[in-house]
Amino acid sequence: MSERPENVTESETAQPAPAAAPKPTPPAPKPHPPVVPTPQPPADGVPRPPAGTAVPTAPAPAVAASSNSASFGRVGDDGTVFVRTPDGEREVGSYPDATHAEALAYFARKYDELAAAAGLLLQRVVQTDLAVHDGQEALRALREQIGDAHVVGDLAHLDSTVEQIAVALKAKAQVEGEARAAARAQAAEQREAVVAEAEQIAAQPTEKVQWKASTARMRALLEEWKNLQRTGAKLDKPTENALWQRFSRARNGFDKTRRSHFAKLDEEHAQVKARKEQLIAEAERLATSKDWGQTASAFKRLMGEWRQAGRASRQDDDKLWARFKTAQDSFFAAKDEVVAEENKAFEANLVVKEQLLKEAQALLPVKNLAAAKSALHGIQDKWDAAGKVPRKDMHRIEAAMRKVEQAVRDAEDSKWKKTDPELAARAQSMVDQLEAAVADLQADLDKARAGGNDKKVKELEDSLAARQAWLEQARGGLQDAGDTGKA
Repeated sequence: MSERPENVTESETAQPAPAAAPKPTPPAPKPHPPVVPTPQPPADGVPRPPAGTAVPTAPAPAVAASSNSASFGRVGDDGTVFVRTPDGEREVGSYPDATHAEALAYFARKYDELAAAAGLLLQRVVQTDLAVHDGQEALRALREQIGDAHVVGDLAHLDSTVEQIAVALKAKAQVEGEARAAARAQAAEQREAVVAEAEQIAAQPTEKVQWKASTARMRALLEEWKNLQRTGAKLDKPTENALWQRFSRARNGFDKTRRSHFAKLDEEHAQVKARKEQLIAEAERLATSKDWGQTASAFKRLMGEWRQAGRASRQDDDKLWARFKTAQDSFFAAKDEVVAEENKAFEANLVVKEQLLKEAQALLPVKNLAAAKSALHGIQDKWDAAGKVPRKDMHRIEAAMRKVEQAVRDAEDSKWKKTDPELAARAQSMVDQLEAAVADLQADLDKARAGGNDKKVKELEDSLAARQAWLEQARGGLQDAGDTGKA
């Protein structure tokens, strides 16, 4: 705002101007508009609405280069300057040693500066992201300036501009409030999601928890919470505290369960380690044994107990297994060396048994049972005398000999069944019964034919045919039994 000349008085009794010649009206200095600060991001984290969208008021027009503000005032005969208002004239001051035009121009310039400041503030409120708080502070300062100002101009229009600013700030405050509420709701929803996931992790049954993944996820959730606090909207204290308490309880509960689980696991690992060290001690004692069969069985038992013992910690378990396996491998390596030497001696026995097996297989199929049994007995005696064969060939050659022996036994069982006296007696009894049944049916059939009972005849003929077929089969079986007995 232009500096006031020292001899200008405002709101004081006007003094008559001296009778000197009038001075030329100096050019009116241009008003200096207030400096508009560069808009900064909102400090409260609440997004601002796009400029001008929340307030329906149109931007204030720029102050014209040639103002008509002076037309709203007059200068009295004594030099006092007045301004016309909707409520009537009001004295604003005086400008001694100046013409009436200069006096009006001076007070009009002061009005134009206020009007320009008001118009500029309205533009900032409507068209920029000026914070409501900053706008209200600027409006308060503007109102103070207007209240104390001694100016000449359209004061009603200036009041209207101030009212537009107030309305725009009110609308902007409502929009910011809604945006702030939406941002808080979103922030609460995001933090609720973090808390809910933490509670879900903490509520997992201990036996189903993937501890490494769950622990890493719980740490990540804490970082998400901190990031939301830094970058998200502020929540009201009760909501913030309630969510944090739930999150803290979930984390503390999970940590407590995790510590308890691993403490129990450490105890179990210690017990397993102690048990496996006992098994290792026994294995190392057996490693030098030469009792191959019994010791091999003992190592098989130790292996079963090792599996049942469970697992120690990964680091310990790998070392324990290396010691146990070393003792086991030491025994079986020594055993394999001995078996390899024995197998060399058993190769000759295998040659003998291969030849005996060929002789035994030549007895099949059995044609003369007595001769086959006698020859097989001699082969079996030589077989037992031949001794052991290499382990790799044992199953093959023994199974082949068992097959020959079984074939001879099957032949002997078949002959016995055919020569069994009871079998022949049962066959004769069946023949006798069927012959009697056939005779009875034949007699009944003759009677039915004589009586002319065709239906009865048909039934008896079918029954008789069936019995005669059975009788033929029974007579054949009896004949076979008789031929076998003669043989």
